[in-house]
Amino acid sequence: MATLVLGLGNPILTDDAVGIRAAEAVQAALAQRADALPLAEVATASVGGLALMEAMIGYERVVLIDAFCCREPSPGRIHRLTLADLEANRATVHSASSHDTRFETALALGRQMGFALPDEIIIYAIEVANVIDFSEQITPAVACAIPQTAHAVMSELLPSKLIRRSTEEAHYGFA
Repeated sequence: MATLVLGLGNPILTDDAVGIRAAEAVQAALAQRADALPLAEVATASVGGLALMEAMIGYERVVLIDAFCCREPSPGRIHRLTLADLEANRATVHSASSHDTRFETALALGRQMGFALPDEIIIYAIEVANVIDFSEQITPAVACAIPQTAHAVMSELLPSKLIRRSTEEAHYGFA
């Protein structure tokens, strides 16, 4: 099964870089496992909407990792979401901006056009504190979520081979 792990964000916008850093941690973990390298391709991107949909063409499964802004954030808390979860929590229907479209709309359009898009999309969304200030430093609480997110993604890629931590540790920080 062709799998893509894609870390999203802006590397110079404080916590918005968390998806990129978590994907880099997944890449490092995969590099330590000779048996894991063919299981997933890892990439990073600073895109959304149509460009994000295009990046997923040809994969059967995609794991997205991104920053997640909440009204009352708990920085570093990790959410495992599906595409249906995103669709259920959006206020707008078709537009993210006047120049692009929402990710869900882009996927629907790509499928309508016959593109080979993944059947399975898993999203790891990490609650953030600061996505406004320019900085290459992630806030400490959000940075602590990077190894936990990488572990969770690795368990998606290698569920039968990964040695599980205790139930308390494995679920710490997850919504």
